[in-house]
Amino acid sequence: MKYFVKTPGWLQRLYPCCIWKMPAGNKTIYLSFDDGPHPVATPFVLAQLKKYNAKATFFCIGKNVMEFPSIYQQILFEGHAVGNHTHNHLNGWKTNDEEYYKNIATAKLYIASNLFRPPYGKATRRQLKNLAAGNNGFTLVMWSVLSGDFDTDITTERCLQNVVRNTSDGSIVVFHDSEKAFDKLQHILPKLLSQFSELGYYFDKIEVSALNKLRQ
Repeated sequence: MKYFVKTPGWLQRLYPCCIWKMPAGNKTIYLSFDDGPHPVATPFVLAQLKKYNAKATFFCIGKNVMEFPSIYQQILFEGHAVGNHTHNHLNGWKTNDEEYYKNIATAKLYIASNLFRPPYGKATRRQLKNLAAGNNGFTLVMWSVLSGDFDTDITTERCLQNVVRNTSDGSIVVFHDSEKAFDKLQHILPKLLSQFSELGYYFDKIEVSALNKLRQ
């Protein structure tokens, strides 16, 4: 399985309408979790975050919010941010524009957020441009570090090192609160929170207001 653990600069420049990292200077890391809510993985993540007074951003799939509304509400109640991750985890490269926009609009009925992250990070430049257009457009959030927790070909330790070696002040890090990733996630997340906390880092959520300042 091929993917970039650390997002290269040329890829960030290719999609300038997207947010790839947050400003540095405050020793803050921005953890994000894709594909939930999940009945086991998401409560585990929330419990670990609470131990460190950490905030994070959950990019939710609309159908999962429909299936587990109480867990979605728990995410919000505990002060985390949420984002739209389509209703059915669609790959924008393989979906026509009309169907893609409609699916995102359906998810927005259940996910109260103007943050959006395309599943797999795959959407055409036209799709992204149109999603971001207008006063009510989405703020498009990608990442600077991809943990690889979904990758069954790497060990848990390799996954942990993917994050430890590449994460720094302002990094947006991707994990998955999903069935597939949970085996790795349950071992990695506590170690990551402990290790970076001991180094004096904080963990915060991604907010539209902060992103608007970043664009100015």
